[in-house]
Amino acid sequence: MTPALRVLIVDDDPHARALHARFVAELDGFTVAANVGTGIAAIAVGSREDIDLILLDLRLPDVSGIEVLHRIRTQSTSPPDVIVISSSRDQITVRQALAGRVAGYLIKPFSQEVFAHRLAVYRDERIAPDPSERDEQLAQSEVDRLLATGRVRVSPQAAYPSPPKGISAVTLERVRASLDPVVAASASDIAERCDMSRASARRYLDHLVGEGTVARSHRYGKRGRPEVLYRFAPGS
Repeated sequence: MTPALRVLIVDDDPHARALHARFVAELDGFTVAANVGTGIAAIAVGSREDIDLILLDLRLPDVSGIEVLHRIRTQSTSPPDVIVISSSRDQITVRQALAGRVAGYLIKPFSQEVFAHRLAVYRDERIAPDPSERDEQLAQSEVDRLLATGRVRVSPQAAYPSPPKGISAVTLERVRASLDPVVAASASDIAERCDMSRASARRYLDHLVGEGTVARSHRYGKRGRPEVLYRFAPGS
């Protein structure tokens, strides 16, 4: 018999935590391991090896859910899966979450039936994953569908190619996640956000430009060389 998946529930609202815990308890194949109301607690508990899945709210009182997601991704050798549960539906927040390779994004409010369906799909795909759907990103049309329905399946053509030698997949995801889909950023901006050197940030950004997911532009000042800026390419 397959062991029950251990779930961490993260939400600043105690009533929401209790509700989601009840939903999880009524599902086959899941058990509530813990529930917390702050981002710092979520990072501490979510980094444990006994957590399989985090149900993550993005609006937390100390650090954002996006920050929680990326800290766990970078600090854990085998990070748990994450399903975002949030009322946030703006494009910037959704893209940041998707860049963190979340397993799903449920928009509040939702019914118990929608919740149960999404976790059942996740459970079944975890038990028998489809190789064509592993570690893939969402295309814009799928983001739009997610925003409309709260759930989405990934099409195989939406995947990013594997990074070449010398490019860390984990670091590449951090750089992707640090990019704003609306406001362009310089290599220095990205270096500061990702706590890396400007040269390294430039190397990863140039890789993303070559990949076609990031566009490069220039900002001209009154004097000196133009500043190179980066943002997500249209349709990426």
